[in-house]
Amino acid sequence: MLTLLKLLKDGRFHSGEALGAALGISRSAVWKQLQHLEAELNLPIHKVRGKGYQLASPLTFLSSEKIAANAAALPWPVHISDSIDSTNAEALRLIEAGCAAPFLVLSEQQTAGRGRRGRKWVSPFAQNVYYSLVLRIEGGLRQLEGLSLVVGLAVMNALHESGVQGAALKWPNDILVGHKKIAGILLELVGDPADICHVVLGIGINVNMQKANEVDRQWTSVQLETGSAMDRNQLVAGLGLQLQSYLDRHKRSGFVALQEEWEKNHLWHGREVSLIAGVNHINGVVLGVDHQGALRLSVDGVEKIYSGGELSLRLRDDS
Repeated sequence: MLTLLKLLKDGRFHSGEALGAALGISRSAVWKQLQHLEAELNLPIHKVRGKGYQLASPLTFLSSEKIAANAAALPWPVHISDSIDSTNAEALRLIEAGCAAPFLVLSEQQTAGRGRRGRKWVSPFAQNVYYSLVLRIEGGLRQLEGLSLVVGLAVMNALHESGVQGAALKWPNDILVGHKKIAGILLELVGDPADICHVVLGIGINVNMQKANEVDRQWTSVQLETGSAMDRNQLVAGLGLQLQSYLDRHKRSGFVALQEEWEKNHLWHGREVSLIAGVNHINGVVLGVDHQGALRLSVDGVEKIYSGGELSLRLRDDS
């Protein structure tokens, strides 16, 4: 089916006869494959008598060559899949198999994409960026302090370069445009964080997605914000360069060197929020973050510090 899809990716009309000849199959077999494409990948295909078949919009596939052409300085190899359960899961399998870090895992589609707190990450085919960068960490916990916030800065700046000027941060791992989520981050760690470990920087960015009935929260995408489709290879390359720069700064100087920049870009700085930890809700006002990336809240006039992977932040007036 993907071979057929690559013949249709230009968004032009192709006759059933020409498609069948290219694939070495009958026109009826072409028709069956097209039905599967629509059903399994949720890709609308126009059918016009006398013209043939056409994708509703052109597709650009991920390509390690195109990524390298836009970011030749990136030092890590790229593993690209057509469809996998999740890029983070594949990254963890490659670590287990002995693949040397750093390396990057991308996929056109995720069948079991994951967000924070066990949430599903909706991952339609060839529309968004599903990105997992694996790093080997040596030298202890300091290199992990505030790391997810540093990744957020890189994602935000890559979105700014892509024309989404309104992209800003929400503690701890989201990038929003106004109230709408455009990207999320999920970090996973294996090994001994006090000695040598691997960390997977999982990033999902809504790029060309325009419809997603499965998403139960407000969301947006690069295309919805800018009005035009984007080549995801350019975004992947730009994100890689931003990550390389921010990770180098973090390694040299720690999160403290980036704390002020992060706070300036925190969308909810000074806002009244509820911090959700399981069944507990803690109401307070956002003061900022500390040198390790933990949230600083004013709770009943007293400053308190909160950190942890299972915490979630909501505006008090956000239904």
